[in-house]
Amino acid sequence: MRKIVMLAAMVASCVLCLARQPERAKHGMVASVEKHATDAGVAVLESGGNAVDAAVAVGLALGVTHPAAGNLGGGGFMLIRTADGRTNFIDFRERAPQKASHNMYLGPDGKPTDDSWKGYLASGVPGTVRGLEFAQKKYGKKKWADLVDPAVQLARNGFPVSYGLSQGLRSKRTSEFLSLFPESKRIFLRDGKFYEPGELLIQPELAQTLERIRNEGSKDFYEGETARLIAADMAAHGGLITLDDLKNYKVFERTPTTGAYKGYTIIGAPPPSSGGVGIQQMLGVLEGSGYEKHGAGSAATVHFMAEAMRRYFADRSEYMGDPEFYPVPVSKLLDPKYIAERRRSIDPARATPSSTIRPGKTLLGESDETTHYSIVDAEGNAVAVTYTLNGSYGSGVTVAKIGVLLNNEMDDFAAKPGESNMYGLIQGEANSVQPRKAPLSSMSPTIVLRDGKLYLVVGSPGGPTIINTVLEVIVNVLDFGMNIADAVDQPRFHHQWYPDQLLVEKRFSPDTILELLRTEGHAVKVTNGQGEVAAILVDGEWLTGTADPRTEGTAKGY
Repeated sequence: MRKIVMLAAMVASCVLCLARQPERAKHGMVASVEKHATDAGVAVLESGGNAVDAAVAVGLALGVTHPAAGNLGGGGFMLIRTADGRTNFIDFRERAPQKASHNMYLGPDGKPTDDSWKGYLASGVPGTVRGLEFAQKKYGKKKWADLVDPAVQLARNGFPVSYGLSQGLRSKRTSEFLSLFPESKRIFLRDGKFYEPGELLIQPELAQTLERIRNEGSKDFYEGETARLIAADMAAHGGLITLDDLKNYKVFERTPTTGAYKGYTIIGAPPPSSGGVGIQQMLGVLEGSGYEKHGAGSAATVHFMAEAMRRYFADRSEYMGDPEFYPVPVSKLLDPKYIAERRRSIDPARATPSSTIRPGKTLLGESDETTHYSIVDAEGNAVAVTYTLNGSYGSGVTVAKIGVLLNNEMDDFAAKPGESNMYGLIQGEANSVQPRKAPLSSMSPTIVLRDGKLYLVVGSPGGPTIINTVLEVIVNVLDFGMNIADAVDQPRFHHQWYPDQLLVEKRFSPDTILELLRTEGHAVKVTNGQGEVAAILVDGEWLTGTADPRTEGTAKGY
């Protein structure tokens, strides 16, 4: 009987995933969440720029056209693989101000306050501008000014507000949040006169800031006029970021994580991202399990993957942090013997309660508003960028006179180790607040090679769901043979250990798959959507790309 029900579940899953063709091109491809940013990147490629040049133009343009997550006032990661096979990971994650302290977000009752995610105290020192400039100087071909100018024009002349942006700004949660901060209310809400689709959003203060960055480089943002205005606004409102914090901000180059899965090479994000390690550990648990024989989206497949997710997030809570401050035991987390132990602990027919799962004992001794874009150029260089303000519209603060929204990345620290943050994540002392420390991230830009050649570039936003979203797209391609559009369209699911619940998109069949999962002991909660993937797959001589149909994103090539 169970086999019959399982077959019904598999069929229901396939019906939900309607076939869709990806965008195709032979020379270059850009996939991002917003049309104007995608266009800016393609224009750079067409004019002779490489993938890194295009990544800079897209990142800066998104800072204008996608204010919920695109940013100058946030930070992120860039994963690069050059056509000759070299890889590099550029860490421009936000960092805690020098005046930050371990218990700064605890109230008199010892409980976490709202200050870690709302207002001036929520912001870490931004890294985006310096990070993009660092990448462009080392790997780019074009002039910096040419890459900043598209963003300048979009801010100065305006761009038509999309339906999605219009609806997002007028939503109860966003409008009430931004209304707490006068500059944000004035710029994005027009003091209550909401933008209609098609109206121009013009941002003159942001245009002036971008002009200074275009003319003076990142030095303006970290030492010049823009830096002074950020520091002054912080001082006036009880924030912690100072001129010294900005001047001393440092970009880190790190070695990407590299692992193998069924003959493919998986290149990912190292700490302070928890994504690369997590994806490789979970792929290790899946490999050799035979989970894929049940089919994509079946209850048995979802169950086994959710159990792998549950176990990694338990490890994440204890062992992941900023490697500049904490010795992250990457080799032990990815040790084949340890992974085999984790695999053996999974019951293929029954969910393991999270209360019985602890971080692996063998290791002792050692947002949702983020956005991702993927780029491949004509030479075969590939770039995957995930950057963020953390929550939607970050801290809510737009700095006076510069038009820049600031992040609320300090909530990614463990305000009180052992208690959950705004995403429900439980985190340990390894990720406690310390001056100049980077908070742990889930951002997971990833590149996959087949036979040593570029095959897949992928990433997603979504707070802790990022890691699992990227994992699911990878296995949809590698294990279930989907084209890149179908792999992105497939319904998604997420488990993060605590809270002990399995989040599933509403497109799963409620009377087959979800009922089976509940029967197996999962606490199932249905959600509207998960993640926002932008991905490119190399299919022979063609580049095939897609943005997520859950968004207004676009993929475009030439």
